[in-house]
Amino acid sequence: MSKNLTKRSEDYSKWYNELVVKADLAENSAVRGCMVIKPYGYAIWEKMQAELDRKFKETGHQNAYFPLFVPKSLFEAEEKNAEGFAKECAVVTHYRLKTDPEDASKLIVDPKAKLEEELIVRPTSEAIIWNTYKGWVQSYRDLPILINQWANVVRWEMRTRLFLRTAEFLWQEGHTAHETRQEAIAETEQMNNVYADFVEEFMAIPVIKGRKTESERFAGAEDTYCIEALMQDGKALQAGTSHFLGQNFAKAFDVKFTSKEGKLDYVWATSWGVSTRLMGALIMTHSDDKGLVLPPNLAPIQVVIVPIYKGEEQLNQISEVANELVTDLKSKGVSVKFDNRDTHRPGAKFAQYELQGVPLRIAIGPKDLEKGTVELARRDTLSKEFVDKNEVVATIESLLKEIQESLHQKATQFRDDHITEVSSFDEFKEVLEKKGGFVSAHWDGTIETEQKIKELTKATIRCIPFDAKEENGSCVYSGNPSKVRVLFAKAY
Repeated sequence: MSKNLTKRSEDYSKWYNELVVKADLAENSAVRGCMVIKPYGYAIWEKMQAELDRKFKETGHQNAYFPLFVPKSLFEAEEKNAEGFAKECAVVTHYRLKTDPEDASKLIVDPKAKLEEELIVRPTSEAIIWNTYKGWVQSYRDLPILINQWANVVRWEMRTRLFLRTAEFLWQEGHTAHETRQEAIAETEQMNNVYADFVEEFMAIPVIKGRKTESERFAGAEDTYCIEALMQDGKALQAGTSHFLGQNFAKAFDVKFTSKEGKLDYVWATSWGVSTRLMGALIMTHSDDKGLVLPPNLAPIQVVIVPIYKGEEQLNQISEVANELVTDLKSKGVSVKFDNRDTHRPGAKFAQYELQGVPLRIAIGPKDLEKGTVELARRDTLSKEFVDKNEVVATIESLLKEIQESLHQKATQFRDDHITEVSSFDEFKEVLEKKGGFVSAHWDGTIETEQKIKELTKATIRCIPFDAKEENGSCVYSGNPSKVRVLFAKAY
């Protein structure tokens, strides 16, 4: 199975596309630019969803659901937001089809069924949500509103890639309303930190927290915070964003409240989101030429048991030991599968679970029964060891933690090795071309310079890191004075 996988060093993009399909995560659908997320891929997304949902609720947020369709007039209300997403919008103009009078086997749009007002299929939900909030907020007593929505959105992408960029994708979007500017900024920071903690702890991916430049901000935001990750091919991936929206949406939708002092004021807003593109980040950070490598915290199957036997009698003896192990591991909260299918040989099973990134594999054969041992194989290092049957559960518990930490350490080492400080534009271009990764460089703070660098190198400013030290320097492109280094990279 995995033998047919293109090597990462040969063609990283092809390797990624093949891996997503061969590992049974997703496939292209009959709808151009849209994907089918298969059960194994969706199981990983469900684990992400469950942990994020727990973190959201822990921070006081509640889930709700808002319509898929947004009336065009509402969508236009906040100009920057509308302008920012206009080119990606799918628009519903009619509500009915009818039989073609010239060919009864075909359906055509009924011209009499034209909508009075066109509907936008949501690319993001600020418009419909803020129009709703207008009816929910009268007084400071109604604030804060802390709402999250798990949903699908549509952004009509021309060039698509499974998980990373599809016309329709799954995500969560938080939308909150606050009494003060300070409260809204604190919420924006808090949710960016929630994302960072999740990506580091559960996905074993190191991230850099920072702020987007004005031209990279979310359309309609006053400020955008982000977490940026680095993939194995040296390209950056935006793993999550949290936006301070100021009073822009409150003013666009006339959402006011009476303060404690009896004054009428507009509420302060935030929005924040992560999507199924995190699946792409997970694949590209850890996986290798043999297939997926999954951190145990997100693996749908953490341990698989494969019997090696001849005849029913041996299988029955092995099954006794395996089923006991399954029970013991499940009691410790470990997800385990005993693959006793007689339609596949052990070698084919090994290849499948290696390709699908199952963290630990146990093989049990007749000799293991005699010795009272099992063979335990790690997916991340591909190492094997024989473990006493009575010690295997404790060993597995310890190894799952070790694998989680080891994957994070390995990815952190790679990321840190690929942050390069430069002081000249020639050096900047050379690092981008030959090494890749994050290029730490001084920037004069102007959109003109940012755009020129993007035109010349295809690199964008991924973020202005929160922990960036103030230092006097000269812009890498213009030579103008600069106070801080920012991180540039080519990105997904």
